[in-house]
Amino acid sequence: MPNEYRLKRRVQFYETDMAGIVHFSCYFRYLEEAEHAMWREAGVSIAGGNGIGWPRTAASFEFHRPLKFEEEFEVHLRIVGKDARSIRYEGVVTSGGTRIATGTLVVKCVSKRPGEPMRGIDIPPDIDALFQVAPGLKQGDRSSD
Repeated sequence: MPNEYRLKRRVQFYETDMAGIVHFSCYFRYLEEAEHAMWREAGVSIAGGNGIGWPRTAASFEFHRPLKFEEEFEVHLRIVGKDARSIRYEGVVTSGGTRIATGTLVVKCVSKRPGEPMRGIDIPPDIDALFQVAPGLKQGDRSSD
C-alpha cells in the first residue's frame, strides 16, 4: 500500500522561461506526475474509467529557490490526509538536498457519467484499500517535511 512516492527527473527546456528558470506552473505538473506514478506503483491508473474521476479541488505551492534547465531534482509526494471522498497529498521538491518548493494537492472522488454533472462519491473500497496516510501522520495532520 503506497503512501509516498519519490520521482526523480531533470528539468526540460520547455519547462523554463527565457531566463532558464522553471515556470511556476510546472511544479503542479511535477506533483501530478508523482501522483500518477504512485497510482501505477499500486497497480491502478488514476484514469481507470468506471465512471469515476479525480478532479483537483485544491492546490498550492510555496517557492524557496529556483530550478534551472537541466538541473536534476526529486519530488517526494506523500499522502497526508484521507477521508471517505478525498485524498490530500503534500509534495516537497528538492535538488541536491536543497528544498526548492513545497506544495499540497487535494483530489476528490467523483462520479462521471455522460450527460450528468459530476458529483462527489465515496472512494471505492478497492481503491481506498490501496492508499493510506503516511506513517507518523494522523488523519488531518500536516507534515513538517
